[in-house]
Amino acid sequence: MSTNFDHTFTHTVFFWFKNPDSHTARTTFEASLTKFLENSKYAKTKFIGKPPKAVRDVVDDSFTYSLILSFESAEDQEAYQEEPPHLVFIEECEDLWDKVIVYDSQGINQ
Repeated sequence: MSTNFDHTFTHTVFFWFKNPDSHTARTTFEASLTKFLENSKYAKTKFIGKPPKAVRDVVDDSFTYSLILSFESAEDQEAYQEEPPHLVFIEECEDLWDKVIVYDSQGINQ
């Protein structure tokens, strides 16, 4: 797992589970997502997170999990969408979530 953040392209995903208190759902999701990320040839930086308890009104802690990935290019992110490990993850877990929101960003020169 890469720890050097690539500033070219970021893919941020938020998942809301149908049953966020289900230990079985969480275990299944974490195992499938970890397997997928270990086998992705495109995703560089890989971060799986859960919301901390919000202490400020501007913080949205309503999601169940977040995923932040970085890519060397928009083309790599597009290829990642169709790679077999990603498709297997979706097949294994899509029944667990009620809602998914994705934010993609291209870096600016700094």
